[in-house]
Amino acid sequence: MKLSYRLLRPCSLAPRRMSLHAAGFDLSAALEEPMILAAGAWQAVPTGIAIQVPEGYEAQIRPRSGLALKHGITVLNSPGTIDADYRGEVMAILINHSAKDFVIEPGMRICQMVISALAQVELSEVEFLEDSQRSEGGFGSTGTS
Repeated sequence: MKLSYRLLRPCSLAPRRMSLHAAGFDLSAALEEPMILAAGAWQAVPTGIAIQVPEGYEAQIRPRSGLALKHGITVLNSPGTIDADYRGEVMAILINHSAKDFVIEPGMRICQMVISALAQVELSEVEFLEDSQRSEGGFGSTGTS
């Protein structure tokens, strides 16, 4: 499968797979100058790319584990979804869960993009749903272990 992309500005960097078996492509901040992400704040950070996801797939925007562990920076709507018919700039909605401001440097790897196949589902409205062992048991209903 091929994933086509466009670099949208001179400071944009191409998506990069950082190891042979990496599940995702790292995306970088397309910034001309550093951006401060205040403690507890969130902001859409431009990646400087637009992509063409093949029909039947989605691109998921996920956190980078190193930023999450070391700095408390993650993707707010994780995973963010890029639909196959979207052609605009990919943005990463980052949130700073730490007590300290965080500086996003130009070109810093800020998130990762994973391509995932979608199941094609046909909706069918019914009057009753089939019973199950769990039934309507919600949060925590299957036990604590």
